[in-house]
Amino acid sequence: MSAAGDGARARPSGPPYLLTALTDGRGVAVAVVGDATTAVVEMAVHGEWSPQFGDRFSAGLRLCLASPCVSIIIDLHHLKDRSGLSMPFWMAAWRQARLAPSPVRLVFCLSTASALGRRLCGSDGPQPPMFASAPEARIAVAVRSLQADRLQARLPPRPDRVRDVRELAGHACHRWRLPHLLDDTALVASELASNAIEHAGTDFVVTMSRDAGRLHVAVQDGAPAFPRPHRASSAGLPAPAQARGRGLLVVQAICVAWGAMPTRGGKVVWATLT
Repeated sequence: MSAAGDGARARPSGPPYLLTALTDGRGVAVAVVGDATTAVVEMAVHGEWSPQFGDRFSAGLRLCLASPCVSIIIDLHHLKDRSGLSMPFWMAAWRQARLAPSPVRLVFCLSTASALGRRLCGSDGPQPPMFASAPEARIAVAVRSLQADRLQARLPPRPDRVRDVRELAGHACHRWRLPHLLDDTALVASELASNAIEHAGTDFVVTMSRDAGRLHVAVQDGAPAFPRPHRASSAGLPAPAQARGRGLLVVQAICVAWGAMPTRGGKVVWATLT
């Protein structure tokens, strides 16, 4: 399910990083779609270019770079920029992704016959990868996705499967020699999985990945509604419910970053621990 249209929900100042749609109020919008199973984010731009929209796009890109993605596909086929004036902006975005603390491969979908395509291809020095269509770009970035350190499990929406999620967290920490993150990772993973079980009620995919000293937990389900942190009393609840009842406030307190973005048919909620 892509997200586009009314309003912007990019919040680059601090977690949670809840990213749905970007717009400049002039009919320009970006559809944002993530996929935790491949660690790829797609951003499709629609409308006429303006520097003001570029500022909003940059804020959204920062949210994407904060998430555990390895590649970002930017589809510019429907961007109205007849003279290619936005070329310096897209080159800067490409460099920003390459120089991020965890470098991300940013690729463009655009006709090389367009003014913008010609300017991007004719720029001095290294040039960003360009593809004629989004399917071609997906194939190209798939190799890097497969090479990433990642553990995954698809599970049914049953409370007893939270135990499997905690076991996957333990396996990830031991495999990647991050024993100091074991308890926190298990708690965060079980909280995100419990939310998916209770509120989405669909099969969900848990993904553990790492880069440098950071460990990422992502839970992808089939419900589009985003999570919202809220304070809830756990008094009188049995011990397992007390741990979960602290909700996303625990995730926010433990993790250096966390957020959510749409997927095709649902959402992914992710968190990063160090």
